[in-house]
Amino acid sequence: MEVKIIINARFLTQKLTGVQRFAIEIAKQLKTLMPGLVFVAPSDIIHHELAAQLGVIAIGKRKGVMWEQIDLPLYLKKNGKPLLINLCNVAPLFYNNQVITIHDVAFLVNPQWFSKNFVRFYKFLMPRIAAKARLIFTVSDFSKTEIIRYLHADAAKIKVIYNSVSELPSPTPVKTNYGEYILAVGSIDKRKNILNLVQAFGLIKHKGFKLIIVGDSNAIFNNEGNENLKTQQDIIFTGRVNDHELAGLYAGARLFAYPSLYEGFGIPPLEAMAYGCPTLVSDIGSLREVCGNASVYVNPLNARDISKGIDLLIDDAALRDTLVKNGKQNIRRFSWETSARQIADSITFLNTQH
Repeated sequence: MEVKIIINARFLTQKLTGVQRFAIEIAKQLKTLMPGLVFVAPSDIIHHELAAQLGVIAIGKRKGVMWEQIDLPLYLKKNGKPLLINLCNVAPLFYNNQVITIHDVAFLVNPQWFSKNFVRFYKFLMPRIAAKARLIFTVSDFSKTEIIRYLHADAAKIKVIYNSVSELPSPTPVKTNYGEYILAVGSIDKRKNILNLVQAFGLIKHKGFKLIIVGDSNAIFNNEGNENLKTQQDIIFTGRVNDHELAGLYAGARLFAYPSLYEGFGIPPLEAMAYGCPTLVSDIGSLREVCGNASVYVNPLNARDISKGIDLLIDDAALRDTLVKNGKQNIRRFSWETSARQIADSITFLNTQH
């Protein structure tokens, strides 16, 4: 029997970041909505339980990019050239019957944040697959505008599919007694603006607080300049933590700070809102779109402005309460089920047109 729609599940071989989170949550919903979907991946899967849940078929002998560019299209061509759905930016270059998902174009806007090889590969690949794709999903109106501007993609074939907040685990009490703390979550890279946050933290007038930073470095990023971050005793880098520990950190924080310089969407502020934690975020297009009236906005390029925002939130209990209330309402705008239904409708329609 000819396979109709294939999902590129290479994301099951990758560490979890926002891009993989989107793919995983959408894939789980699509499996329920469209049981006939076929998920294929390389053999080096690390998320085994999820792979079993999705019924993933391991194909090909290669791994990583080479699997995606050689083994995957070969498999598709042998199986009648079915519609392929790619959820994590990249996709096979030499395959036409496909849908791609582009989360953002930070590699073009700020190439200095990434390794040279990463930028070189993406600059070559992304404009070509964007031009050939039958449909492009992206995660915000901001990203749609950027894709049109930088990749010169056809606006008519770009559809916005929002991220959401994943099912919330119960918080594990924080093991270490941090006392009062400000929480930040994100990879330790220039894009997340941790250097300016650390500088801002040194400027706040409230000296009894700690700054807890959750996340690790990523090989695709150019981390030059971030080597000397781990110096101040009131700043604690936890590295990666599990979902229950992260939930505990959100639940116990006085506030959540997210001074990112560039985002396609930005899931962590929504996670903080879900746990009743007031949020401070960058005054940039995507975060305005996502956070609405539920955050304090600061200039991410100005450490003093960030510090003033932190002090304001520490001092003003009424403002914190308002943001928490607004945050609970704001997150209702986002649903993995709704987003997956939008994708299911789109790909079902496309599949009937081919």
